[in-house]
Amino acid sequence: AVVSTQSTGFELQFIDMPGMEDSLFQLKFCSKQLERESKRCEKEHNLNKAKIKKALQQGNVEGARIYSENAIRKRNESLNYLRMAARVDGVASRVKSALAMKQVTKDMGQV
Repeated sequence: AVVSTQSTGFELQFIDMPGMEDSLFQLKFCSKQLERESKRCEKEHNLNKAKIKKALQQGNVEGARIYSENAIRKRNESLNYLRMAARVDGVASRVKSALAMKQVTKDMGQV
């Protein structure tokens, strides 16, 4: 619902969205989940690097190649999760700013 106030000679309009606080919480939660997934993939990447070294020491070149493909895939996956977390965090920041502006507008209307 669009709410307008006329108190100081100019008209202020803002959109009243009751679910924005819930959305902000969900966005922050999602960002943290993505960061955790990124850390998990980074850990798997490091495990695969250790497997590569072990396979090369044993002379297993083909096994090392497979482990290295997995390590590269996990590294890319980790970076993609981090990118997505940063994007979601940016959206959460914009929603938080919008909520703050809504509150300021509401407070200005009461003056």
